[in-house]
Amino acid sequence: MPYNLRLISLCLLILFLNMQAKGMHDMGSPVRLVMIGLSHGHSHWIFQKQFEGNFELVGVYESNIQLIQEFKERYKLDDAIFYSEMDVMLDHLQPDGALAFGPISDHLHVVRSCAPRGIHVMVEKPLAFSMAQAQEMEQLAKTHQIHLLTNFETSWYPTTDAVVHYVKDNESKLGQLRKAVFHHGHKGPKEIGVGPEFLKWLTDPEKNGAGALIDFGCYGANIMTTLMQGEIPISVMAITQNHKPELYPFVDDEATILVEYKEAQAIIQASWNWTFDRKDMEVYGSKGYCIAEDSQNLKTRFYGEESETLTLISKEDTGTQVNPFEYFAAVIKGTLNMGDYGLYSLENNLLVVEILSAAIESAKTGKRIYLSQKNERL
Repeated sequence: MPYNLRLISLCLLILFLNMQAKGMHDMGSPVRLVMIGLSHGHSHWIFQKQFEGNFELVGVYESNIQLIQEFKERYKLDDAIFYSEMDVMLDHLQPDGALAFGPISDHLHVVRSCAPRGIHVMVEKPLAFSMAQAQEMEQLAKTHQIHLLTNFETSWYPTTDAVVHYVKDNESKLGQLRKAVFHHGHKGPKEIGVGPEFLKWLTDPEKNGAGALIDFGCYGANIMTTLMQGEIPISVMAITQNHKPELYPFVDDEATILVEYKEAQAIIQASWNWTFDRKDMEVYGSKGYCIAEDSQNLKTRFYGEESETLTLISKEDTGTQVNPFEYFAAVIKGTLNMGDYGLYSLENNLLVVEILSAAIESAKTGKRIYLSQKNERL
């Protein structure tokens, strides 16, 4: 073989090996994921059988020794999977994606570490509570061409996809979207028994941004942004209260957020005071309404109908991916497109942060916050 051809072959071989080292894989091999932080209550999901998929958890970074021990014992995990330094783990394992399941205030640090390494990131909701942090994450993701997803439990609900379809379908019986009312929350994190490591930062305004306003206000903002296909709200108003100062002295436990659009409005009710757990929504159009009672039960009534219809919606009906880690893996592989202003997408969740940060400001000042005047990026 001539020297030039041998040189070209050698270069191609080196390029191939480098691609393999950086986590490139064929379409059939599992996506390699690491978890950064175990303190969020939702971090347990990936260790549960119902969330198994075409991915492999190859490493976990967590600084809380006691928490690590609890996970080891509960899920029979090997010592070798745990790392005491995040950057060491990322350099050693070179994973395809990282899951950020620690305090919201840590999300930026995770993206700062992962993006330059070409590691895709999924954070647990919300993306951030500060526009400055969200915008830096956006810039890092775009500069280094990584996917940056935000996971919400309601993104796995077939009823969520069914309602989105009704709103987006030009021939829909629902008609023009006019109002959406979101109810999300539970009777309180302490009352439902979240772990002490989760409760500590969930009730810290420096790490969580607020209380129920952030914890559950983000769900309605996320879904409404998809329903409105990224339309920028005109204004945001919010009222927060603290009914249990003895339990939550530093953050709100009750929040109502009003989001004004040109031809619609959203009422987001986020609470740590519900008698029972709630993740439901009501969506009203000019010709009817849809009420998603939970993940599968959808009530509808449209113009000309004498009564409501209750339908059991399945993932087969809507094509909903009910495993967020499988969803993340498919996005990394390029076999799934999140779509414009999809629930997981960066463009959606930047606007969610805009709504939430405006809501925090409104609650503090008692003023109506106009978004178009606050953010030139949007």
